[in-house]
Amino acid sequence: MKPRFYYFVCFLWLALAPAFSQPIERATKIIVAPDHEDWTYKTGDKVKFTITVLKNGNPVKNASVRYEIGLEKMEPTIKETKTAANGTITVDAGTLKTPGFLRCVAWTTNGEGEYRGLATAGFEPENIQPTVTNPTDFDTFWETAKKELATIPMDAKMTLLPERCTEKVNVYHVNLQNFKVGTRLYGILSVPKKEGKYPALLKVPGAGVRAYYGDPVTAEKDIITFEIGIHGISVIMDPSVYNDLGLGSLNGYPNYNLDDKDRFYYKRVYMGCVRANDFLTSLPQYDGSNLAVTGGSQGGALSIITAGLDSRVKWLGAFYPALSDVTGYLSGRAGGWPHYFDKTSVKVNNTKEKLATVGYYDVVNFARRVKVPGYYMWGYNDETCPPTSMYSAYNVTTAPKELKLYLETGHWTYPEERDVMNNWLITKLKGK
Repeated sequence: MKPRFYYFVCFLWLALAPAFSQPIERATKIIVAPDHEDWTYKTGDKVKFTITVLKNGNPVKNASVRYEIGLEKMEPTIKETKTAANGTITVDAGTLKTPGFLRCVAWTTNGEGEYRGLATAGFEPENIQPTVTNPTDFDTFWETAKKELATIPMDAKMTLLPERCTEKVNVYHVNLQNFKVGTRLYGILSVPKKEGKYPALLKVPGAGVRAYYGDPVTAEKDIITFEIGIHGISVIMDPSVYNDLGLGSLNGYPNYNLDDKDRFYYKRVYMGCVRANDFLTSLPQYDGSNLAVTGGSQGGALSIITAGLDSRVKWLGAFYPALSDVTGYLSGRAGGWPHYFDKTSVKVNNTKEKLATVGYYDVVNFARRVKVPGYYMWGYNDETCPPTSMYSAYNVTTAPKELKLYLETGHWTYPEERDVMNNWLITKLKGK
């Protein structure tokens, strides 16, 4: 029988992983859809959105519908309220003359609450090009950082976690010396108990501060897995510690030292991903050649970045990558999370120093340098990582790539999406 701690940790992981969780179902729904089945248009094509209000699966007659239409994350150009006599209305949204995304957000209310729905039409998204600059010394900057990392001893410390081990897998809490002497990288390693040589999968985290459980389920399929945190703190502490850090000293960490490319918070994070691979590839159980990386949101960004930085990576799997084309807002369109230059942050961040820094850290510039096959997944309705920003990175990727769209998803995934991604990674790693 599994110990109660096992179930508690599993529950905690699910509770703290909103980026992968579907929205909560409600009795009343407002559904928005563009008039092309694939939600995609040529520039200049006109789009219409159908807005439907349902309760218990049936149209709500005479529902009052308020809607706004405009470029994703930008001020809407249309704001109207209409009555849906039969529960459905169709609205003209106009068109776009340049590649991008046009979004319709709709609301309705009743005595039980307010309900919101949205849909997003893509106009030639495969032609979206990035706005972020590509620094001339980008490669030199990161090669120098990797050389510095290589001089720092790994000093790996592994602690067996008996309560998390399974019949087939040993699970360890690991901490390593990271970029800059004295800083550490923590994670959960899951290794098959059976003697042999195995491929390895690095799992990189979404944004936030939390504990991690690791992935013994995948490890039971004869794959070493290493799930890391990025903040240089143990990943097996009491939940209250992460809550205090997230609301306190680590609140706003994506902005720390943004005005200095050498001290920016993410420099240690990116090097930590390389250090995690140093550790994985040093394990006696590693097969010596098959290494993949995967994650979603911030983890989707780190997957692309790690593949761009580290030639040991052979495959990457990315869900809705953040940190992509963050300067989009300065060109009148959406930029990627963490939205450094949106209307709430542009006054603070639109400086020469900060603009110089973002070019070294934007996913777009790592995507340009990826040389290995990648599998990518996202939806048109993502409001955290706007599709304009993600396509900006995807479109400059010249390595073999495949994008699987789940159009209506926002910043979340269906269970079958995760299954598809996991199966792809396992198939590649095991050479099937």
